[in-house]
Amino acid sequence: MSRTALRICPLCEATCGLVLTVDDGTVTRARGDRDDVFSKGFVCPKGAAFPEVDSDPDRLRTPLVRVDGELREATWEEAFDAVAAGLRGVVERHGPHAVGVVLGNPNVHTMAGALYPPLLVGGLGTHSLFTASTVDQMPKHVSSGLLFGDANLIPVPDLDRTDHLLLIGANPLESNGSLCTAPDFPGRLKALRARGGTLTVVDPRRTRTARLADRHLAVRPGTDALLLAAIARTLLDEDLADLGDAAPHIEGVAELSDALAGFTPEAVADACDVDADVIRTLARDLAAAPTAAVYARIGSCTVPHGTLASWLVDVLNALTGNLDRPGGALFPQAATDKTPRPAGPGRGFALGRWHSRVSRHPEAKGELPLSALAEEIDTPTEEGAPVRALVAVAANPVLSAPDGNRLDKALASLDFMVSVDPYLNETSRHAHVVLPPPPPAQSPHHDFAFNTLAVRNQVRYTRPAVPLEPGRMAETEILARLVLAATGMHGADPSAVDDLVILQTLGKAVGEPHSPVHGRDPKELAALLTGDNGPERRLDMMLRLGPYGDGFGADPDGLTLEKLLAHPHGIDLGPLRPRLPQPLKTRSGKVELLPAPIAADLPRLRAALRERPAGLVLVGRRHLRSNNSWLHNVPALTGGSNRCTLHLHPDDAARLGVADGQPVRVKGAGGEVTVPAEVTDAVRRGVVSLPHGWGHDRPGTRTRHASVDPGVNVNQLLDGSLLDPLSGNAVLNGVPVEVSPERAEKPETLTVLT
Repeated sequence: MSRTALRICPLCEATCGLVLTVDDGTVTRARGDRDDVFSKGFVCPKGAAFPEVDSDPDRLRTPLVRVDGELREATWEEAFDAVAAGLRGVVERHGPHAVGVVLGNPNVHTMAGALYPPLLVGGLGTHSLFTASTVDQMPKHVSSGLLFGDANLIPVPDLDRTDHLLLIGANPLESNGSLCTAPDFPGRLKALRARGGTLTVVDPRRTRTARLADRHLAVRPGTDALLLAAIARTLLDEDLADLGDAAPHIEGVAELSDALAGFTPEAVADACDVDADVIRTLARDLAAAPTAAVYARIGSCTVPHGTLASWLVDVLNALTGNLDRPGGALFPQAATDKTPRPAGPGRGFALGRWHSRVSRHPEAKGELPLSALAEEIDTPTEEGAPVRALVAVAANPVLSAPDGNRLDKALASLDFMVSVDPYLNETSRHAHVVLPPPPPAQSPHHDFAFNTLAVRNQVRYTRPAVPLEPGRMAETEILARLVLAATGMHGADPSAVDDLVILQTLGKAVGEPHSPVHGRDPKELAALLTGDNGPERRLDMMLRLGPYGDGFGADPDGLTLEKLLAHPHGIDLGPLRPRLPQPLKTRSGKVELLPAPIAADLPRLRAALRERPAGLVLVGRRHLRSNNSWLHNVPALTGGSNRCTLHLHPDDAARLGVADGQPVRVKGAGGEVTVPAEVTDAVRRGVVSLPHGWGHDRPGTRTRHASVDPGVNVNQLLDGSLLDPLSGNAVLNGVPVEVSPERAEKPETLTVLT
């Protein structure tokens, strides 16, 4: 019997609405939902391949428990018994910090991943938290925390109303956007140009996005912060800075002018390989545009000055009067945000509240650098015990972190490891227990994180498209039981986790004078919640307490879960609106344009004015049909342009004696890889490019299709020693390597920027 069901796509940050065709309990087709209030029918190849992702035969169906060195199928009861014994034993012997938690990128794409990992980390009381953020966007979190007092308060470009978009280190025609949730990002960029706007792209590659642009600056990789500093310096020197309506809420402009002394266009031109007049013209164009927005992503984060580059993006938005302005960069308001509090000073944002045990890296946003995970496991010190147990939730750091070979060995030495993962992959193969979540069609979906980054305020929720198969366990229940097992409450009813969170949250809300439920009884409020299960009741609570909520009856027209369920294609909450100063949480209650940690790091950027790469540099690239290491086991999403090859310019290929398709050896501090060369003028001279997420060639995995064409792991070229000091983000750019034809006897020394 055939029917249709709605589902929000969980495969990238665009969060497009899908219409699934379900035949006899199996998803057989996916198309865009034309009635979706946000995506309006747009779908990319990943979304169209949802049925293949959902029914991948290599997905694990039952838990695995290691017995006599081998992973064997087990019952859920046996699996959680093993988890409880393994984790609590390590805590009792070595203390809570000896249990590490690794959270992978897919956590932000599921309801379970948003609701339960914070409880797991808090319940364990561990400081040993590592996530994919520190090989991706942590610089933006840190810069936002320092500027606005909240690491998750990230302004996004108002794509649908801006007149000039300056896009740096991003390729949304391939990635669908990141830290900027926008279905049909390509269509929005085309609409910008169609209405007479300007698109400027800064990227060392002539990407699909760059080919669409009015202006493409092929900047030298890793110099984004210098370029942005020179644009800011020009605005200040030429008296073009105008804070606009946000002026009363911003402090530190005078100090900023002094701090950026010396970063003139002439001073940075040679380092960036961009003409000084071009930099001045770009600054003047931004200032003259009726509205403008500066947006930068992973290419500007995974560099030695990633936090400074992220900070300067919002400095430019502020100096041009476009911060918190329609058509500029605004702060989204998600339906599940906390009840808005009155504007005023907050607690601010602090870095370095604790440090890693071995290299003394400071924490950022409660996390330690993922690059430090291996040494935290395999290196003894006098201060504290090494990490002896690991909980990995939707994480594959053997591929995503630097020096996977070292981490591979370190994971094999753990006393205990549990992995929540649908696959036996390069990381989960080391686990003592593997807990497999069900396919996405059998899970509910609401985007807690991405709605805080969306280019239009809206809210959507989809229940499971198909029921759980016999023997499966909901991902929400898996993680709730994991919380109980890890915190000494093994065997308790998993619903107790949600009940406790609800009562604690409501108990706090009734004590807040600005809350719509101030002074009411938490238990009475809890009894009013609707939903089929604990996660739905928590969603209902968050909606009711949120900025559009009914306040548990205080606003009859407000949002509730029942009202959301009555709108299966979502509810449009309108365009982004100016919000300052309300969301600011800095100690001053204002945007602090020159935070002390930023000012202290500027001398390091000034020293970069003298730095020049000695040879070639490597940059990464993304594919439209891929998302990190997730999707290489899906035949519909591999092949074609989605290949693991080294792009290099024809002139560089000729100089190195490399022919198209020839194997090339790339060697770095962390190891070496051999990969086919792809000669193309899509990269500028002096730059080579290798994609991220490949390297599926390790034994003991069960990803058959990915193993056929495994590619190479670009992160194996890195030894993990290079980090952005403010954020702990891995420097995937500026790493020296040697590149040569596979049979060359004397490799040429080069510099790599990924």
